Amino acid sequence: MRIFTLLLLLLGFNHLLHSQDQQNNITISYSNINRIEVLKKIETVTSFKFYFQDEWIDKKVLISGNFENKSIQDVLSKVFADTELNFFIDKNKIILTKNSVIYDKVSTTKNSNAPVFFQQYDSLQKKQPGNTPSVELIGKEAVDSDVDFYTLSGHITDLKNQKPLADIHVKVKNTAITAVTNAEGFYSLKIPTGLSTIEVESILYNNASRKIMIYSNGTLDFTIIEKINQLDEVVVKGKNSQNIRTAITGVTTIEAEGVKTIPLVLGERDILKVALTIPGIKTAGEGSSGFNVRGGKEDQNLMLLDNGTIYNPSHLFGFFSAINPYTINKVDIYKGGIPPEYGGRLSSVFDIVSKNGNTEKFSGEGGIGPVTSNLTASIPVVKEKASLLVAGRATYSDWILKAIDDENLKNSKASFYDLYAKYTHKINKNNSIEGSGYFSKDNYNITPDSLFTYSNHLVSLKWKHSFNEKNNSELNFTNSEYKFSVNYSSANPESFIMKYKIDETQGHLKFNSELGKSHKFTYGLTSKLYKVNPGELIPGSNSLVDPIQVEQEKGLESAVFFSDKYKITEKLLLDVGARYSIYAALGESNQKIYEDGVPKTPSTVVEEKHYNNNEVIKTYSGFEPRVGLRYIFDESLFVKAGFDKNYQYIHLLTNNTTQSPTDTWKLSDINVEPQSGIQYSLGIFKKLDYKDIEISVEGYYKTSKNILDYKVGSQILLNQDLETELLQGDGKAYGIEFLLRKSYGRLNGWIGYTYSRSFIKLNSQFNDEKVNGGDYFPTNFDKPHDVSIVLNYKFTKRYSFSSNFVYQTGRPITYPIGKYYYNGAEYTLYSDRNKFRIPDYYRLDVGLNIEGNHKIKKLAHSFWNISIYNLLGRNNPYSIFFVTKNGEIKAYKTSIFAVPIPTITYNFKF
Repeated sequence: MRIFTLLLLLLGFNHLLHSQDQQNNITISYSNINRIEVLKKIETVTSFKFYFQDEWIDKKVLISGNFENKSIQDVLSKVFADTELNFFIDKNKIILTKNSVIYDKVSTTKNSNAPVFFQQYDSLQKKQPGNTPSVELIGKEAVDSDVDFYTLSGHITDLKNQKPLADIHVKVKNTAITAVTNAEGFYSLKIPTGLSTIEVESILYNNASRKIMIYSNGTLDFTIIEKINQLDEVVVKGKNSQNIRTAITGVTTIEAEGVKTIPLVLGERDILKVALTIPGIKTAGEGSSGFNVRGGKEDQNLMLLDNGTIYNPSHLFGFFSAINPYTINKVDIYKGGIPPEYGGRLSSVFDIVSKNGNTEKFSGEGGIGPVTSNLTASIPVVKEKASLLVAGRATYSDWILKAIDDENLKNSKASFYDLYAKYTHKINKNNSIEGSGYFSKDNYNITPDSLFTYSNHLVSLKWKHSFNEKNNSELNFTNSEYKFSVNYSSANPESFIMKYKIDETQGHLKFNSELGKSHKFTYGLTSKLYKVNPGELIPGSNSLVDPIQVEQEKGLESAVFFSDKYKITEKLLLDVGARYSIYAALGESNQKIYEDGVPKTPSTVVEEKHYNNNEVIKTYSGFEPRVGLRYIFDESLFVKAGFDKNYQYIHLLTNNTTQSPTDTWKLSDINVEPQSGIQYSLGIFKKLDYKDIEISVEGYYKTSKNILDYKVGSQILLNQDLETELLQGDGKAYGIEFLLRKSYGRLNGWIGYTYSRSFIKLNSQFNDEKVNGGDYFPTNFDKPHDVSIVLNYKFTKRYSFSSNFVYQTGRPITYPIGKYYYNGAEYTLYSDRNKFRIPDYYRLDVGLNIEGNHKIKKLAHSFWNISIYNLLGRNNPYSIFFVTKNGEIKAYKTSIFAVPIPTITYNFKF
């Protein structure tokens, strides 16, 4: 009987508990409404009342849900998922808290920092205008959590232009926990649960600190302000902290803001010309548009603007770069270890990164010089999220041509302009988009009856997505085009228009992932489509010139890439990666097949094959390993070694010693094989304790195959049988580069010295395809000794003096060494190719830099540069040519600037 009574009591108690649970269960559904509307809906169908602050809930975020007979705890857990809100139920009251948890009993977790009760800082510590609360809450606290450390990540940006800042030091105060931001301004820290102070430190920017209470993984972004004394900043950085953090050899970064104090020709702030003062980077001569990097040809450099290819990066015969300097943020130059995400060139990558617009307020900058004027404006579109940057530059340069020591150029005219626009939009913390457009055009004439025109255009679209703090991606689409035309409008019956065009469309997908603290992966794929119109000749009205249309070329180059930055120990870092590229020459095309064992001539064609549109003509592929190794002996001394292999499927065709606007590009096909190259490099880097002086010594050895050259007297333009004029040979280059740099202080700058050699061998079983007996001989740009000294001295915060000295060995040249008679005719006898050299080159430039006053509130901040280019008036030879007069061969030289060129340039910011 007693047992029966006890069972009845237990059943009754269980029924009571079940009834109580049923009272807390609700049935509710909602679709595409914000969380505040959801809470109001719950209040209408239940007796619960919510208490919270409206600003805690983002009304723009809409959610949907469907619950049937679910507990209020289950419903609210779903409603507040992916937010920083917790809830506490007290009878029919539901109290929301931001970040923290309200405890109704003493915590039993092992986390000693967890509070029993935590009042809301948001409500108790009201922010004063312009002030930051003393403690910021990060993440969402979980009940009974036993986690000791959480991940805090974020981005650090420049307050003025919202650009991400790399190499900024982030640390937790009074601990050994530190991090350094990457190129995207991103950092990540593992910090202990509870209260911490996060500090941001930089030499170029004002320090910042924030006190936080962290409850779970979360984000904390910083926006910091640049220091006023800009003349002290690094002009050229060898990737200071990144040099230590990465294993890539031969990397240099040039910041655009820093080049304003360096005296350059005609006062133009030109970041690409400053690159020529860096060891290992040269040109064939003054005014040349191409670059020769570590003994490589001009076509072996990949020039990128916002990830799109620029085929001719110069204005006005190479005197100016074709990209407005006021739109450039920085240039990363890879001349040693090239990351696997880049490909298609043997020698280097110039990765030009443009500025982002200001999302806070309207701003801009510009310059007025003796040859060019430009203006850049930044327009906020959506405050703190989106901006538009627009820029334009034009020239009035005809007067300078009349000052050049060349009779042909004195009667010439030249003009150019370029336009740029960039839109950036931060959609949310995980997604952002960028779109940019660029156009440049040059017009010039050497004689009154001929007009030369060339232009670049580029469109780039980028989407950045962050999956979490350790995984992100970047998707790029670009299209770039280069074209030129020659309009010969003579009154005689020989008038014509000649045209050329190359078009490139590319897609690039890249992922970055971190696996623990030891591995950082980069991987992805890329593909680009080339379309080349090698040239067409259109007769003018009443012209007797025959029309010519050279067959168009098409090619598809694709690749997959992968790299792992493997931190083996604190001192030893291995950067290992690879790229596998494949190239397909595509139709529509007619390909000539030549007889084996004899030289390629029109008479040795045995077959002509026709390929339909997009039909594969020929494929080439190659495995491209990239390896870098870095070992740190101590904080001031480390060593790097690297190995790279690259393939290049496109070739530059030029008959000139230096690159010119009328050079054309040729794709690999049945008769022209792709270039390939291997580079070994080794570098030692030392930072001295005295006055922040750094010393680096880097050496390299390169070999290459299938380097394109030409037969003597070859015709490149409008040649239907171009392959009969081409030679392909082997190359080798080696050198050692020394750099002494002082980055900060009243006196700063660098001294660079390079000893390098560059050779090519054109050997064949046929005598008419051999050059110099089939032995190695110096290339056109072989200059063994190269010295650059760039110094800035700061008198006061507003006045400074700059100087730039350059010395180079004269480039090789072929001289006539005699004459002979054959069948009654006189002929000139020339030496072996490139056996002699033109005189050595040296030049001294000086400049006085005057900053405007440093008042914060004024219409615009100004900067004056007064400079003299070629102060010594050195008559540096650009070329040597020979003329026969009265039976004698006489040599003459031409120079670009044979007298000092003074300039005054005014720059302003607003």
